[in-house]
Amino acid sequence: MPDIAPIRYCVTPARPAAHVFAVDLSIPDTGGEPAALTLSLPAWIPGSYMIRDFARNILHISAERDGKPVQLEKLDKQTWRAPAGSGSLDIHYEVYAWELTVRSAHLDRTHGYFNGPSLFLRVHGRDHAPCRVELRPPPDAECGDWSVATSLARDGAERWAFGSYRARDYDDLIDHPVEMGRFDVIAFKVRDVPHWMAVSGRHRADLTRVAADLVPICEEHAALFGELPADRYLFLTQVVGDGYGGLEHKCSSSLLCSRDDLPAPPGATAPRPDAAHADGDYRKFLGLCSHEYFHLWNVKRIRPAAFVEGGLEREVHTRLLWAFEGITSYYDDLALVRSGRIDTKGYLELLAETVTKVMRNPGRLRQSVAESSFDAWTKFYKQDENAPNAIVSYYGKGALTALALDLTIRRDTAGRRSLDDVMRALWERYGERADRIGAGVPEHGIEALAAEVTGLDLTDFFDQALDGTEDLDLPGLLATVGVDMRLRPSKGPKDFGNVADELPPIEPVSDVGLRLAPGGDAKVGVVLDARPAQQAGLAAGDVIIAVDGLKVDGHSAGKRLRALPIGREVQVHAFRRDELMTFELTPAAAPADVCELRLDDAAPADVLARRRDWLASVVGA
Repeated sequence: MPDIAPIRYCVTPARPAAHVFAVDLSIPDTGGEPAALTLSLPAWIPGSYMIRDFARNILHISAERDGKPVQLEKLDKQTWRAPAGSGSLDIHYEVYAWELTVRSAHLDRTHGYFNGPSLFLRVHGRDHAPCRVELRPPPDAECGDWSVATSLARDGAERWAFGSYRARDYDDLIDHPVEMGRFDVIAFKVRDVPHWMAVSGRHRADLTRVAADLVPICEEHAALFGELPADRYLFLTQVVGDGYGGLEHKCSSSLLCSRDDLPAPPGATAPRPDAAHADGDYRKFLGLCSHEYFHLWNVKRIRPAAFVEGGLEREVHTRLLWAFEGITSYYDDLALVRSGRIDTKGYLELLAETVTKVMRNPGRLRQSVAESSFDAWTKFYKQDENAPNAIVSYYGKGALTALALDLTIRRDTAGRRSLDDVMRALWERYGERADRIGAGVPEHGIEALAAEVTGLDLTDFFDQALDGTEDLDLPGLLATVGVDMRLRPSKGPKDFGNVADELPPIEPVSDVGLRLAPGGDAKVGVVLDARPAQQAGLAAGDVIIAVDGLKVDGHSAGKRLRALPIGREVQVHAFRRDELMTFELTPAAAPADVCELRLDDAAPADVLARRRDWLASVVGA
């Protein structure tokens, strides 16, 4: 079979001050009968399930053959067609890049970043053609010492340098984000595979500690699946004042973190007694890294069949995001305790936070986690002021479903099987590995495989957990691993005590069922279903100016509302648009929706053994 001539792209951060990338695309003549060529830019990026219409950022586009202009016909919002003709076709276009997220593209005089779907036009009918990418430096003299960080395979370029790179095909091309600019690099190995983290943005982080902590976390994930399916891996980390996010790729991940999420250098802060363990914001950052790294297997190589068969032109619906994001969200924090990066107490704190986030939104009782997965495109990714009443997160509820499934399997098999075994079976049956292409997980494939691996009839569990809306029996399941759980109101006593203490009583506290939006004004952001604020007639967007005859603002309103006694009617004055309105508000008892967890070290020996197995490292197991 003759070699296929590569499609060539050239990317230049042409006008950093105007946030404009210039892209040149050269499509070789195949030598056959001339035919029209269709070009398009994806509408969404894998891993982020919302139509983003990247083509809206194309400022202009033109084409030529042999130096002569060719007229492009625009077919729809993201598709162009070039007429048939002999010779190679050259496309020139500019892309506006001013979205500082992990999903799109951003360019200024400090750095450039892009994901492939936001820049690289697809040539229809040539998806399997090899691609060559020339990354050029900016012409701006202020950007003269920029470097390049990307997991794209080098094709002559020096490491961390502008130059020539290559991709197997279009899918490979758009799965390697690119960072241009000034950044710090740390290097480490996992199972002899080179790993790097490139850190952009101003920071004073202890990157040596970051590398030391990432190694055991990554080792945990590799040990769980039994292999590391990449020959290189890059964490691209953009540091900002306030931000958080991540997006997975086959050989890399893009991370956005706040400056305070990273560990301070030695001596910058007073040492803590438990300084060997990550806590606070740094714990959150390690969890983000862990999450995206677990995706190296789960969703990048074990994929829903719908994603294998679908494209990037329109929504691709699946009920399986609870597994591909939720199971990942379960294992991201579990790997932190298994690898010794946090202690058991820290893990229970993280788990309790997840339970609390799910419990505090009434939408969990209205939408199932399978429905949340299917409707991610229009509901989860397009949340409005009523979202807490209408939807449940397939991340949070999915993580709790994974926890419940894991503990159910461990309990009902007397510890002989666990969710770990199900994940290994998913990898063996559906994973895209060096020796084969993954087949894609059917819509009910995880349920079937879990029953096959464990020998259990899990029908009732999945019917309730995936398609039902009632709360999972987390207290009962956690008790099987020696963990006590209780729910308290948000203002209740916070000391759950230890196993030897009698639990303090939970006293009723007041609540009105609204959440204020950030800002100087006391603007209502969310009104929860069937709670006092909704019953009084308050609505999202109202600006509260007085409570019980006293003036309030964005700083005092929340405290004043929480201090109101249960059952006593008070007047609330608020502006709705430009109209002053009066509401009769009667606070009610706050719901018990804050989770607390504690270890029950007096549990039976078999229960404690099950807990040890649950939280134990799988490295070397």
